[in-house]
Amino acid sequence: MSENTQDNSAQAGAGAATPEILPFTSSTPFTMGIELELQLVNRRNYNLASDAVDLLTWIEPRDLQKQIKLEMTQGMIELNSDVHTRVDHLIEELKGLRAALNRGAQYLNIDVSGGGAHPFQHWNEQRITPSERFYHLHEKYGYLAKTFTVFGQHIHIGVPNGDDALYLTHAFSRFVPHFIALSAASPFYQGADTRFESSRSNVVRAFPLSGTAPTLTRWSDFESYYDELLRMGIVASMKDFYWDIRPKPEYGTVEIRVCDTPLTIEHAAHLGCYAQLLARWILTERPFVITNDFYLLYQYNRFEASRYGLNGSMALHGNTPATSSKLPIYQHLLDHLQDLQRYTQNEAEQLTIKRLRHLAEDRLSDAAWLRQTFTERGSLNDMMRLSSELWMGQEPPPYFQ
Repeated sequence: MSENTQDNSAQAGAGAATPEILPFTSSTPFTMGIELELQLVNRRNYNLASDAVDLLTWIEPRDLQKQIKLEMTQGMIELNSDVHTRVDHLIEELKGLRAALNRGAQYLNIDVSGGGAHPFQHWNEQRITPSERFYHLHEKYGYLAKTFTVFGQHIHIGVPNGDDALYLTHAFSRFVPHFIALSAASPFYQGADTRFESSRSNVVRAFPLSGTAPTLTRWSDFESYYDELLRMGIVASMKDFYWDIRPKPEYGTVEIRVCDTPLTIEHAAHLGCYAQLLARWILTERPFVITNDFYLLYQYNRFEASRYGLNGSMALHGNTPATSSKLPIYQHLLDHLQDLQRYTQNEAEQLTIKRLRHLAEDRLSDAAWLRQTFTERGSLNDMMRLSSELWMGQEPPPYFQ
């Protein structure tokens, strides 16, 4: 990287125009959009169905097909929202997309469900979706491609430029435990209770370009880093970075990728709004200094959230090592929800604060709902049936109202 940086500096010093390696598309700050990876399950035993390609052909009206996409394996489908400024508008759009999926699923005798992982599917039984890119990824990553049959929510927040995108990428990492704990919905995996609230979050970590973005803060420096990896053939595009949080220069956004797909669209929309509120605060007040040791406590906090959810611990740097401390994740979340009240702009955003505060105060989660349902029914198949009824139905569960 240093040689390329020197070359670019030499060109700039000679007055030559330096072409942008990775242009960043400016977007309206604090807009939001979400992507939801969803499970397709058959109605015989509620195992994963391999019907994604057929389902796409049944989506009506046809215009919605551009917002419903295929994923790595054929038991998955991805739903993409439009760009929004208000969470209540996002919920209304998601209801329309859900209705289109529900209608299409009826033709194939399948159901659709949220949740971060199917509780008893086996990775080696999954079929790679017919696509040049997915076949390439299967060839490149071997069995990891099929184990990637897990289901996440991605949240995009609009930013005006690349420098702001990098700052927000790093600053959001402080809140990764919040997002993992609030969305946790994958306690069962490969037929067993993992004792994690979010087992999905461990699957993603196996990829070589997962983890966190390098602690670069200027977009020009990031371009040099990207160019080096591009020239060596390590990456072909930004899609090859599986970081927990990454800039998306083509969209003009920062993308949070640590969430399990919640069990309902309302829950997913409120997570998007929480990221929007955090971004308003972070880019307005710039509360963090990004240094090389910015991520020293990151792995501990991430594990705690994946393992224990809202009951996990969150380690916090003090001004000196002696003043560093730990807090329960739910308490840290409640403190920030209180502070973010001053950044709400309408009643819908205040409702988001209210809903998330309720989850934190009572330590409620989709993972707990799944465990309780399994305990009551004694069957992972029946748990999946009820989970799909929850996602395809019109009302969120009582604990989220």
